[in-house]
This record gives sequence, C-alpha cells and structure tokens, in this order.
Amino acid sequence: MNIIIAGDGKVGSMLTRQLSSEGYDITLIDANPKVLESTEELYDIMAVQGNCATMEVLEQAGVKDADLLIAATSADEINLLCCLTAHGMNKKLHTIARIRNPEYTDQIIKMREIFPLSMTINPEKQAALEIERLLKYPGFLKRDTFAKGRVEIVELRVDADSPLCNHTLADLDSVVGCKVLVCAVLREGSAVAPDGNYTLLAGDRIFVTAPTNTLETLLKNLNIITHKVKRVLICGGGRLCYYLAKQLERSGISVRVIEQDYDRCVHLANLLPGVTVIHGDASDERLLESEGMDECDALVTMTGLDELNMVISLQGTIRHVPQVITKLGRVDNSHILDRLPIGSTISPKQLCCNTIVRYVRALRDQTGAAQTVHTIADGHAEALEFRVDDNTRHIGEPLKKLHLKKNVLIVCITHKGNQEIPGGDSFFEKGDTVIVVTSGDVVIYQLNDIFEA
Repeated sequence: MNIIIAGDGKVGSMLTRQLSSEGYDITLIDANPKVLESTEELYDIMAVQGNCATMEVLEQAGVKDADLLIAATSADEINLLCCLTAHGMNKKLHTIARIRNPEYTDQIIKMREIFPLSMTINPEKQAALEIERLLKYPGFLKRDTFAKGRVEIVELRVDADSPLCNHTLADLDSVVGCKVLVCAVLREGSAVAPDGNYTLLAGDRIFVTAPTNTLETLLKNLNIITHKVKRVLICGGGRLCYYLAKQLERSGISVRVIEQDYDRCVHLANLLPGVTVIHGDASDERLLESEGMDECDALVTMTGLDELNMVISLQGTIRHVPQVITKLGRVDNSHILDRLPIGSTISPKQLCCNTIVRYVRALRDQTGAAQTVHTIADGHAEALEFRVDDNTRHIGEPLKKLHLKKNVLIVCITHKGNQEIPGGDSFFEKGDTVIVVTSGDVVIYQLNDIFEA
C-alpha cells in the first residue's frame, strides 16, 4: 500500500516510524529539508521537499498512485487544502486530516460532503476524553476500552505496600478478589509477557484486563482509595485545556486554569465563563499553593514543555495531590519516565497515531481488520479487538488446544454481551469479539494471524 504523509512533525514522524516498520511504502512531504534529511536517514522512505498543498509537490510524491494521504502539518488550513487538492488529482484516494482548531469542528461535520475526508483527527480532543476517563477512576494510570466500553485494559503501579507486591500471578485472583488477567508487565523499562509463576515487585507497572464493571472491586480490594473528583487544577491553557475544561465544567467539576500568556487567559475566560482562569507562571510553587494545589483532587499539567509539566507534576506528587496527570509530547525516554512519580502520562500524538494505524490496517484488510487498536506498555505491546466471522479458524475449539504465535495472548472473549477472562477450556464462536495482546515484532492484521501456520 502506498501512503503519503504530509508533515514531519511529532505526529508525522511517529506515523512514519510505525507504518514503515509494518512494510508500507511511505512518501514523506515537508517544507523543511533538514527535517526530511534526518528522517530519511532513519527509515526506508521516499522524501519530497515542498508545500504539500500544491499540485506540483503532490505529483512528485506520486499522489496519482497513492492509496492514502495523511495530512498532519501544524496548520489545519494546509491539511484541508492538501486533502482537497490530492483528492482532486486522485478520486480513489483515501484522505485523513488533522484538524485541531475547535472553530472548525461543526463546520467539518456540516460540510462533510464538500470536504473529501475519509477521517479527521483531533489529538487534543482525544486526549481530553482520555483524561476525563482517568479522572473517573483515580487509581489507574491509564485506561484503554474495548467491546464498546465493556472491557478495559488498565495500568497500575505496584508500590511496596501494595497487596500485589511479592505475589505471583497465580495468586492474583485470591489477592484481588475478582477475575482479572495481567497481560503485560513493565519492569525497569522492559516489557514482559508474564506467566503464572511471575512474581510482582515494587515499581512494576502492570497492565490488567478486566470487565469494566469489576474495576471498582479491583481498586477496593487493592486498598486504592477512590473518591469523586470535585476540584481540578490545570496548568497550561492550550487547546487540550479548552477541550478538557469544557468537558469537566459540563460534568459539574470545579476547574481552575493557570496560563502564562495574558491574551490566551482572556480568550479562555471568554470561551469558558464558568472556569476560573489565572494569569501566572505554573512553575511558581507559591502561585500553585495560593491557587489551591493542596486542596484540589487532581492536578493536570499540559503546558507546551514536557520538562515543565514533569516538574509541576513532581511538585503535585510531593504535596500529596490525590491524582496527577502529565501530558507529554514525547514518550521516547520511557525508561526514565518510569522512574519519575508524575502520575498518569498522556501523549496526544500517540492516541492520534493509534487511531490512524487502525484505519490503515482496516484499509489494507477490508474484512476481518481490528475494530480497536491500543498501544500499551510504553509502545512495547499492542492490544487489538477482532470480531469472529465465518473465515476465522478454530471456532469452537478450546484455547488449550490452539497453537498461538510467540508473544501473542488472548486476554478476553465477549459472547452475547458477556465478558470472559479466558482459561484453557474457553473457546470463541462466530459473532464473538476477541481481545488479543501482542508484544515484540509481531504485527497482527486479522484474527487468523495469531495462529501458527
């Protein structure tokens, strides 16, 4: 499949790395020749320097023979014009545009017949939804949903005083008092696919599969105290702040925002009349104290600088804020981040890339493609959801008799609305959904790909 990626920024570079590693033919367009040269040295791709919204540059990129165009430059208008122009040159072309400005949201929907867009992506809006979900269950570092919200893979940190510490996974059900499955463990930056003899240690980050309705029981039995979030302090007033504050305000949660740019403060105050907006430096500890950091239920750091977000989050952890969430633009140094007590981490670009990768794989395999794709364990593993159809092999056979590829694990089966954490005697039938976790270099496009030939 031939894919054109317009824009070699954070999202574009992450997509280039992911899709080129899966064997797609990638052509990258960017106006900056130095950025392109650097990316070309890392990956086996074609590069075209220039304005991606012009016919000349798109023709050089091979738009007439392309299957998909992903426009992910920093400007919404260029992304839209790029998709419009490219589709005019190739009517069969699928197009994805990153549109971040909230002023365009309704317009894109109302004019969807005019804009030839297969899909639009808004990283900040996706991240805001993810943060809102984390605030509803303060005990989890991350939550990924499957089966229309009925199954989740949640991330937990094992502390020294946790009931899980120094227990093997074979003892897990008796410790937590409910049926769950640990599908991956991160220890000192390395991911492990554990078996029943694996012993959990302090500092481990574990990824647990469970039906959504058992999550409250899981937290309670692990002595993780959860309470309803009523007061949230947000540091940084960008687009992500706007989307999140608007959602929290709608839910009746008190929101205070600290933003350093005065004009942005005025703009936010006009957009969000029910939100308290403070003009100041969020790295100032005295300001954080005066604005109620010690009394808030959650601290969310989302300035434009990862380093600043981490420093503020560390202050929140030291001052015992019940829940801390940190936005990161780059998650490359996960082994370092793993050692920092900065609470949950959210990467808008990673959420955006997960959505696009799912679309690309569905385009590649029109039938049987994954319905849901999430990257877990700091990118070391993937969790995918598939529907069992007539073409699926081994229907009705017990899992203990199946030969799965190395580093592949079936973690949940949904049958007629009922979720099952599977054992050796479990099986799937036509119409069921199956959640699979893969690690290593295994790429799964269809459910049949998990079986040994």
